[in-house]
Amino acid sequence: MKKISLVAAALVASVTLNAATVATLNGKNISDTEVNDAFEPMLRGQEFKNLPEQQKKALINQYIAQQLFLEDAKKQNLDKDPLYKEELEKVKDAILLKVYQEKIFDTIKVDASKVKAYYDQNKNEFVKPARVKARHILVESEKEAKDIIAELSNLKGKDLENKFSQIAKEKSIDPGSAAQGGELGWFDQSNMVKPFTDAAFSLKNGEITKTPVKTNFGYHIILKENSQAREQVKFDDVKKGIENRLKLAELQKIMAEKGRALSQNAKVEYK
Repeated sequence: MKKISLVAAALVASVTLNAATVATLNGKNISDTEVNDAFEPMLRGQEFKNLPEQQKKALINQYIAQQLFLEDAKKQNLDKDPLYKEELEKVKDAILLKVYQEKIFDTIKVDASKVKAYYDQNKNEFVKPARVKARHILVESEKEAKDIIAELSNLKGKDLENKFSQIAKEKSIDPGSAAQGGELGWFDQSNMVKPFTDAAFSLKNGEITKTPVKTNFGYHIILKENSQAREQVKFDDVKKGIENRLKLAELQKIMAEKGRALSQNAKVEYK
């Protein structure tokens, strides 16, 4: 039976797809599912695969670092250290309570009509926002930004993309994207600061900003590569997430009732 993480109460409203390899570490594949599971509480209901490319890369790197630290700890036999054993004992009760709740969760059944009714009544919850795929070049001065725009102004298509990528690698002061030719991947209006998203969303695909975009980071030149309109997520793609959400609500009721019943038969003295 499928388990849930009760730490991440906001359940993901999407179907589970086959795991995809996102990196390898010393010849061993790392899947998007592994990274998603490792950072599930941090993601707060989002899915790793739907994050902007920069965020995905950061989480992959963080996951790789954790695995390397674990390998190093095992080489030092720290899993046999008394401190490790002491800390392990402390978390056993927390794990037991988690299993206790998950066993109850697995017994809960939700009628399919209630799942569909929740979707119909809360469609605004299940919307993919409009997104943009873009590159940027970040520089310190407005003059340098204007000079770069002038250098790119007569280029189109692949010529524009190639030259933009080259300049980003050479001049952009954003090291994370500069190495990728300014590539930022997909993002929606909540992922970037407002002046940047306003400019990026106003462009046509394949177009660059005609004037520098000023933010707290400096001056940006933006190349809009692609775009996706706001989209209603289909019921079939979210019904499992809705079912789990309704099951979790029922679990909370069951736990409250069980807690009251157990308390009635317990001898409690407050000192």
